This record gives sequence, structure tokens and C-alpha cells, in this order.
Amino acid sequence: MNATHNADPRELDKFGELAHRWWDPNSEFRPLHDINPARVAWIDGHAGLHGKRVIDVGCGGGLLSEGMAALGAEVTGIDLSERALGIARLHLYESGHVIDYRLISAEAMAEEVPARFDLVTCLEMLEHVPDPASSVAACARLVKPGGQVFLSTINRNPKAYMLAVVGAEYIFNLLPRGTHDYTRFLKPAELARLCRDAGLEVLEITGLRYNPLKRDASIGADTDVNYLLRARRNA
Repeated sequence: MNATHNADPRELDKFGELAHRWWDPNSEFRPLHDINPARVAWIDGHAGLHGKRVIDVGCGGGLLSEGMAALGAEVTGIDLSERALGIARLHLYESGHVIDYRLISAEAMAEEVPARFDLVTCLEMLEHVPDPASSVAACARLVKPGGQVFLSTINRNPKAYMLAVVGAEYIFNLLPRGTHDYTRFLKPAELARLCRDAGLEVLEITGLRYNPLKRDASIGADTDVNYLLRARRNA
């Protein structure tokens, strides 16, 4: 494996141990199943996925990758969890989609095939890596000039701590305890700065609201907890 410096072994082990439950909509990955239609629709609405060459950075078990492939995208999914990728590849036999899954870091992939992709997605990953700036910079190098980068993470404020950590992990048990480290959350202004430093023009920052009781997610203006950022690499 190349360029694994920007990976936390504890995070890889944590998600690797749960990988066999990735495609169970009532498992620890239930929130991802619930929000996936909203985030795929958001990406498609801004980029038109059909016929686009896309790389899904931190693809895990392949929920987002398959959602984009279902809309006609040519998808490459990369991750550093061998167990998660094994589940992602196995699920292709059930779904029938064609996705190229690779065990490689974003940084190494950017060295190998710079400016190759029309779109880059990196959702729900930045809060799990030691150096999010490195991940953002790698995403910027992977996308073609004029292409778009789609990112998501969790805001850093008391409300986000109460809902995303205390509520989700300790009260509602939506996620395993210890899933998130509050100190790794990023404020929207901080993520925007990382994008600009990487040569990306920030086009939009929007919120992702999730109601665990209704199992409903929607894109909106509230960025207090979960939010998405859309940026473009200028020529």
C-alpha cells in the first residue's frame, strides 16, 4: 500500500470490524442508508452523473459508489480498509453494477492518475483522517480542470457535539460509541479554506438534515451539524 501516512489505523480497524454489516439497512450503517438517496440526488443535480468518470474517495462498503453507478456514472471507489472493500466487491454480485474498487489512498491515487476524473466525491471521511488538508488536496489533484469536488463532514460546535456524538452514539445508539472524535470535526469556514488552499473554488456550502425517527434526510440551509461542500477546480 502506498502513501498510507494519512490514515488512522484505529479508524480502519473500527470500520473494518463492522464491514460485514455495511449493507444491512438496520445496522450501525443505518444513517448512511437513510441519507444516501439525498446525497446522490444532490450530486446528480449539480453534475449530471450519467456518463461521468467519478472517483469515490473513502468509499467504504460502496453505498455512495453504487448509488452513483446506478445513475450511469463510471465509478472508481478507493479506500484503505481491505475488509470494507471486500464487502463492496462482494455486493456487486448482488447489484450487478460495475465499479473499480482499489485499495489505495487518495494521495497515492492522485500521484498515479492526476486530473483523470470529471467528479470527485469524499463524503463522511474527512472527520476520520489525521490530515484532512492532505485529503482535500488529493481530491483537487484527482479532478480535471473544470471538474467538481463534492465533500461532506460534521460541523464543530456544541450542537453538533450533542447531536452527532452524544445523541447518535449514546442516546439513540444509531452509531457505535467512539465512532466520532469531536476534535476532528471541521467548521465550514475551515473546510472552505482547505479547498481554496488546494486550488478549488468553493461553489456551495449546504446542510444535510437527518431525522432518525422518520429515517428521512434532506438538503437544506442548516449547516449546524452535517453539511456538504461543492467546489470546482478552475483551469
